[in-house]
Amino acid sequence: MFRRIACLFVIAILFGSSLAWAQEKEEKVLALTLEETILRTLKNNYGVAIQILGPEIESLAIKKAKEQYLPNLAFGYDKRDTESASYSWLDAAEQVQTEYYSYDAQVTQLLPTGGQLGVSLSNYRNFTTSKFQTVNPRYSSTVRLDFRQPFLRGFGTKMTNYNIHISQNNYEISQNDLEATVADIIDVVTQAYWNLAYSIENLKVRQQALDLARDLLAKNQRAVEVGTLAPIEILSAQAEVATREADILSAEAEVKNNEDRLRTIINLPDEEMKLALPIKPLDTPKFEERQTDVNEALMTALENRPELKSLRIGLKNQDLTVSYTKNQLFPDLSLTASYWSPGIAGDQIIYENNNPLTGKIIGVVPGGIGGAVADALGFKYQNWSVGLTLDIPLNSMFSKAAYTQARLNLEQAVLRLKNQEQTIYLEIRNGVRNVETNYKRVQSYRVARELADQKLKAEEEKLKVGLSTNFIVLTYQRDLSNARSSELRAIVDYIISVSSLEKAMGTNLENHNITIDEMMSVS
Repeated sequence: MFRRIACLFVIAILFGSSLAWAQEKEEKVLALTLEETILRTLKNNYGVAIQILGPEIESLAIKKAKEQYLPNLAFGYDKRDTESASYSWLDAAEQVQTEYYSYDAQVTQLLPTGGQLGVSLSNYRNFTTSKFQTVNPRYSSTVRLDFRQPFLRGFGTKMTNYNIHISQNNYEISQNDLEATVADIIDVVTQAYWNLAYSIENLKVRQQALDLARDLLAKNQRAVEVGTLAPIEILSAQAEVATREADILSAEAEVKNNEDRLRTIINLPDEEMKLALPIKPLDTPKFEERQTDVNEALMTALENRPELKSLRIGLKNQDLTVSYTKNQLFPDLSLTASYWSPGIAGDQIIYENNNPLTGKIIGVVPGGIGGAVADALGFKYQNWSVGLTLDIPLNSMFSKAAYTQARLNLEQAVLRLKNQEQTIYLEIRNGVRNVETNYKRVQSYRVARELADQKLKAEEEKLKVGLSTNFIVLTYQRDLSNARSSELRAIVDYIISVSSLEKAMGTNLENHNITIDEMMSVS
């Protein structure tokens, strides 16, 4: 009984250690699906990180442009003490001293029409030693409303919001640039992923071919031993084994090269890069027919391609710039209007017989700044003015360089848009043609592989009864191996061509359920 328990315990330990070894061995492989590979690449790629900052920067530019509508506050304070010689005994005995200080506050607001509205409150106090003053010190307060509206240069919301519109358009352009970068990366990752998958499967095909050659060599060696086959027949089988071993080495090198390329594209952390774990694609190449109409694909591309979106928005920017620079050529004809209310207060000096010339002060009625402010805010004294000003800048009248440059930039933007549309048209036609061609290649290579397999099986049966030779069997084995590799290569090329077509149509982000908003929120 004890021996049984001990045996079971030893078996459990051995099984547990073997399982742990298997798990440890499995952990040394970086297994990834295509979607995981794309997401890891987008997370680690420096190009995406750079482009993600673009919308953030442009959003700040929008906020900065909108700050023009924030009220502008201004405060001022001034103090002066002056002394001057007295040239008349009526003014002062020896010198005239004056103490003056003022303080004011002003709020100005830009209007969407290009006008400006301002409200100000200014105050001052003035004290002097000069004789015959009836109010000393004197306080003054003035409330003032100022309005200015241009009618030519700078008139209208389009001119006032020029920088805001440009910033908003640049924000959309930065989003489209980010989308274009992500689309390029998805296409690059897809190609690298499936090329690695092909090289791994191709290595398996080459290994199967080597196994067939070795199996035939073993059969020949047994036939030589029993005397049913001449020893010279072994040489061709041995040569074929050596050739296929060399093919294995080339296939293994191709796997390593594709692993390094995909590892670099993903931009793995330094720790994982140093480990250089083998990458195992979990997705297998699948052949699924895709029907695509050239005209439908072209319409989709014209609607979705981020490059076209950016160029169209850039065209709007250039059109805005043309309008703005044209407006700057106009004279400045502006309506100005003001409304103000002053208030005066201070210490009222009472002279004998109400005659300041007597110089005899018999009393003082105190007064302060409060009375002046009350009169000003109460609009006790109402004043207004209206005027028109015309400013004709001769430099803008005789020099239209900025406007001409803006028009040329607009024409250039139109040409860029048309050129990009032609390029996309060519990409779509080539993409659809590649998909159709690779689809037919897969079908042809599949038939070729099936026929090669049938030929090999038939030739092996003939070899068993002595109606064939080792050379022919080895040749058919090589044909089958090449047919399998060609079929696999055609399937991978078909998958890659479909991915490239999706990129050309501007739909690969949608097909992989990736949105720009999610990209920006993750950052």
